[in-house]
Amino acid sequence: MRPTQKQSNPFANSDTNKRYYTYDYYLRRTYGGKCLKLPLDIGCTCPNIDGRCGVGGCIYCSGRGSGDFAPSVHLSVTEQLEAGKKMLHAKWNADRIIPYFQAHSNTYADVGFLREKFDEALRFPNVVGIHIATRADCLPPDVLTLLAEISEKTLLTVELGLQSASDVTAQRINRGHTYAEFLSGYRALRNAVSNARICVHIINGLPGEREKDMLATADAVATLRPEVVKIHLLHILRGTPLAEDYLRGEYVPLSLEDYIAVTAAQLTRLPPDTVIARVTGDGDRDALLAPLWSLRKREVLAALDRFLFDNDLWQGKAYSSNNC
Repeated sequence: MRPTQKQSNPFANSDTNKRYYTYDYYLRRTYGGKCLKLPLDIGCTCPNIDGRCGVGGCIYCSGRGSGDFAPSVHLSVTEQLEAGKKMLHAKWNADRIIPYFQAHSNTYADVGFLREKFDEALRFPNVVGIHIATRADCLPPDVLTLLAEISEKTLLTVELGLQSASDVTAQRINRGHTYAEFLSGYRALRNAVSNARICVHIINGLPGEREKDMLATADAVATLRPEVVKIHLLHILRGTPLAEDYLRGEYVPLSLEDYIAVTAAQLTRLPPDTVIARVTGDGDRDALLAPLWSLRKREVLAALDRFLFDNDLWQGKAYSSNNC
C-alpha cells in the first residue's frame, strides 16, 4: 500500500501532510493550541495615500487598506476585539487572543496615539501576543522605541509589506518605496526591536511579473531570514486602479495551476524554520472581480499539498544558508 501524504512527509516542521511550516503548527507549538487572531482598524493611513511619497495607494489596495474584514473603525479597540471574538468564537473553540492591527500602516501615526491603541489591546483578556502590520518606511526612531517596549510585554510580530523585491514592479504598482528603502526599515526594526518576530508579505501575480521575478523575491526574502512569511495571491477588487486595467484587458491574473507551481517553488527556496502564515489570500467576496478560483480556498490549499507531494517538494528543499 502506498504511504499517505502524512506518512511520507519528509518535512520536519509538520505533524500533518503539510510540507511547509504552517501557522497552525506554529500556534500549537507556541501556545498549545489555536488562537483567535482578530483584525483591527484604528484609522491609520499610508504615506503613499496621503502624499508623503505618493497618492492613491497601491493599485490593488481596497479603500480599507487590507482591513476589509476588520470591524468598524468607529468602534474602540476593545469593542472591535469583542465583536471579532464573538464572530470567530463560534468557528474556533479557542480563548487565546491575538489582536491584529491590520488596516493600512499601523505605525504611521503620532506615537502617543499608537501607544494608547496598543496598550488598550494589551489590556484585553487572554491576549497572548500582538501583530502590527505596517510598511518598512513607517518606522521612525520613536515608533521603534515604542515597539521595543511592547515586545517586553508580549510576543510582538511586526508585519512588513514588501510585495516584490523588484523596483520596476514597485513603481508599476505605486508602492511608494524602493527595495533599498524596505531593507533600511527592515534592518532598523531588527536592530532596535530584537525581541520582535518579523513577518514579510509578498504577492504573486503582480502586473508585469513572471515566474523568475516571483522566485527572485522569494530568494531575497530568504536572505533576510524573517521569522514569518505571508504569500498572497493578487486579488482584483472593484474600485481599484488594478480593476480598471483588468476590465480593459490590460492585466490577466494567474491561473490556479500557475499560482500553485510558483508558490511551491518559492516554498522550496525559503528557510525550513520560517513560518508560512499564508499561501493564498482572502479577497472580499462582494468586491472580488478575479480570480474567482481564489474563493475556493480549501481547493487551493489541497492543490498545493498535492503538487508538493506529487513532485517530492517541501519547504527549504532548495534553500542553502551558504547562499545567504
